[in-house]
Amino acid sequence: MADPVQLTRHLWDLAERHPTIRCLLDRWHAIDLPDARLSGSLVAQAYWNEVFGFDAHHGIDDADIVYFDGSDLSQEAELAAERRIAALFADLPVRVDVKNQARVHLWYRAKFGYAIEPYRSIAGAIATFPTTSSAVGLRGGDGHDIIAPFGLADLLHPRVRANAVQITEAYFGKKAARWRRFWPDLEILPWSEARAPA
Repeated sequence: MADPVQLTRHLWDLAERHPTIRCLLDRWHAIDLPDARLSGSLVAQAYWNEVFGFDAHHGIDDADIVYFDGSDLSQEAELAAERRIAALFADLPVRVDVKNQARVHLWYRAKFGYAIEPYRSIAGAIATFPTTSSAVGLRGGDGHDIIAPFGLADLLHPRVRANAVQITEAYFGKKAARWRRFWPDLEILPWSEARAPA
């Protein structure tokens, strides 16, 4: 089994090499949102591009910034944060998407067809992300750190394993089809090998 310290160092090296990730983390102080993290989906896809020899931004739609503000669950506050941060990073070649994880339960049923319990923390939210390799959150600035409830081994393999804590097999299949289109050599494990809910 790989050394967690080495995996962490490898991930930060990747973050330093990738122009968009580096820009986001270098200017992290300007984001100024409670418990904000850069979602692991961008990180994973940046790594796949490096491993498979694609351009740094191949197949990457957006950069997801997640935060946790239980004191204001309004859509208006979330949209204001997204507009501010989108303007701040307008120079990036990808769209910046900003979501308050404290209010996800308010819209989840309408989008996905079933209700979820409110998240209690940013770490709790990240632990429900669709794959073990995307269930990662990076924080830049002076207090940089990583939340990775499933570790970094799948991300840095690279391997995609479903995280069945919250998503459905159909949703995973739809996402997997897109990943196969952009990264045909990516190892995508079948739903039967999903990480089961604890």
